[in-house]
Amino acid sequence: MGLLDSFERGLERAVNGAFAKTFKSGLQPIEITAALRRELDTKAAVVARDRILVPNRFTVRLARNDYERMTAIGVTLIDELTQLVQTHAAAQRYQFSGGISIALAEDPHLTEGVVQIDSVSVKGTVAWTPVLDVAGKRYPILKSRTIIGRGSDADITVDDTGTSRKHVEILWDGTRAQVNDLGSTNGSQLDGQKVTKAPLPPDSVITIGRTRIVFRVLAQSADVDQFSDLRAEDRRTGDGNGGRS
Repeated sequence: MGLLDSFERGLERAVNGAFAKTFKSGLQPIEITAALRRELDTKAAVVARDRILVPNRFTVRLARNDYERMTAIGVTLIDELTQLVQTHAAAQRYQFSGGISIALAEDPHLTEGVVQIDSVSVKGTVAWTPVLDVAGKRYPILKSRTIIGRGSDADITVDDTGTSRKHVEILWDGTRAQVNDLGSTNGSQLDGQKVTKAPLPPDSVITIGRTRIVFRVLAQSADVDQFSDLRAEDRRTGDGNGGRS
């Protein structure tokens, strides 16, 4: 256990690349993901033949300068770390006792570049948070029907002449998602296959024109975390990056 599959490595590279301009030196987000994976693997407890329990609440302790750089990213970093923890756990068949919660904390006793992870298993309610990663931006799915297309009247507008004004819709009932092509001129693809109407599993990739859309579901803790105010702002703006691209 503890070895990343190729998909996880791809996600890890994406996280590192997404923040490379911000973190040209010092601690990198990829080092936090590695520390979180090690924490999962180290704390994994076999409680039955088909049940391996791991912590679900993490505190990432950082030196002051590292803490300030990481918190400047806000919810985007936390969401990406949550996705990586969730994906690694699924690959290793780990199970959580509740939703995943990740918090950053400043530790005056740590030197710059050092990461310390504290973790515990906490029973609690899971908040299933669906999001769409579109052209480098993250959009929380806030309603049962989300339309994506080139038109200004779409819920998510893409700058892509290969898409129709209202190209596809994503339906979400609280637990499951579905993608429907809205009679677009150039059609839509789901994981490389032409699609008109189909269920949308987590980590599915929808392609419209030149635009790649990734559907994710984050199993987050329902408890309020340190970025609750920023998350509320994201929901108002409809931008999973809190207005930051």
